[in-house]
Amino acid sequence: MKKMKPVRVIAVTSGKGGVGKTNLSVNIGIALSQMGQRVALLDADMGLANVDILLGMYPQFNLSHVLSGDKTLDDIMLEGPFGLKVIPGASGIQKMAELSTIEQAAVVRAFSDCDQDLDVLIVDTAAGISSSVVNFTRACQEIIVVVCDEPTSLTDAYAFIKLLNRDYGLSHFHVITNMVQSLQQGQALFQKLTKVTDHYLDVTLQFEGAVPHDEYLRKSVQKQSPVVVAFPGSKSSLAMKSIAGKIDRWPLKSQAGGYIEFFIEKMIQYGSEEYAA
Repeated sequence: MKKMKPVRVIAVTSGKGGVGKTNLSVNIGIALSQMGQRVALLDADMGLANVDILLGMYPQFNLSHVLSGDKTLDDIMLEGPFGLKVIPGASGIQKMAELSTIEQAAVVRAFSDCDQDLDVLIVDTAAGISSSVVNFTRACQEIIVVVCDEPTSLTDAYAFIKLLNRDYGLSHFHVITNMVQSLQQGQALFQKLTKVTDHYLDVTLQFEGAVPHDEYLRKSVQKQSPVVVAFPGSKSSLAMKSIAGKIDRWPLKSQAGGYIEFFIEKMIQYGSEEYAA
């Protein structure tokens, strides 16, 4: 495996679906690209991938072709706005939604042969707490949990944080509140979550910002053009650019966890554990 420089590897996850996680992943990825970062976005929803749809892309190949050995990661990678690299997942292929941990590791192992020079890898996970979601999330260096103002969103986010903390020892999580009426509502939502985690778990939650409910966001989805591109002056766009600025200032971990190799090796390790079991 060739030596790689430190790369910020970020999971964007939620527990519950329908909270706007993929939209955030796409727009924050583009906002980071606009800042001069070299960013790749991995659509790790193996059964219902939709990053390409939000970008108006129609990929001929996807991760299923990498897993079968027909294509490399470089072969399937698409270029989005401002140089964002997009790694399309598979949609409507049931076997891709039911990958074993060994198969998940094989997908991630493909990064060792990737020729892209990256600063940031964003991993947009599927919803829920399947083994695929858990393994992709815990292999990442940083974890962003997205919540919205619905009781099920908060309870599912708490359940996922609890699972990662109790079973895998993860203790630091970033939180973005989405589709809120104001920054104050977003902060109040974050406080609701921290009140429960502080009481029951040994974790640290870090508030990264609130993205307001915005008609321009809905319009951008209809246009299949990310809001930071289609409506750069909108409230949601400005909020996402602000969050991207915070991410850009996160300290870059210099230990093994700061390398894509770590991400690859973690997934391979999880595959070996499953095989041994």
